[in-house]
Amino acid sequence: MIHLVLRRRGVAERIIAPVSLVLATWSDSYIDGLTRFRHIGSSESAQATDDLNLWVARFAAACTRAAADATAFEVKAVELQRSWRDRVAPVRANSALDLLLSKLIGAPILTVSTAATLIGRSFPATNAAVDRLTEAGILRQLTIGRRNRAFESPEAISAFTTLERRLASPDGDTRTSELKRPVARRFAH
Repeated sequence: MIHLVLRRRGVAERIIAPVSLVLATWSDSYIDGLTRFRHIGSSESAQATDDLNLWVARFAAACTRAAADATAFEVKAVELQRSWRDRVAPVRANSALDLLLSKLIGAPILTVSTAATLIGRSFPATNAAVDRLTEAGILRQLTIGRRNRAFESPEAISAFTTLERRLASPDGDTRTSELKRPVARRFAH
């Protein structure tokens, strides 16, 4: 349900559950399941059926976990967007600011030119929106100078980092299970 809301609002136009990241985290179980799935012998045997069921169960568990983590991220994205809108209110519908706020979670690092292309608005209108977002602390300028400035959204990057860390933890919580693959450190903003 939430993915439909996000799609309508333009926050997440295509939802892709990160199944491969869960399988990478559960690599031992994943490899064992694949190995057993390649059963040698009669495909009609009880062992072949058990091995198939094991693989399907493990893959289904990875899909369930990936969908749950992606849904938690979507909820966080909606909360962030709502918080940003409150911080820069009022936001005129269909303005450069409105459009940029709806795209920022998917483009947490950008320049004014890339933002203008992303939202289909002029450079001056987009620049004014970026300035408002910077003044509100939603964006932070990364480069020095007036030309070719780059900006980041620390809160959006932090949300992605949290998702990535969650997906790298077998239990989905780095407080209860250690990371099983390399991921970014927590993003300090």
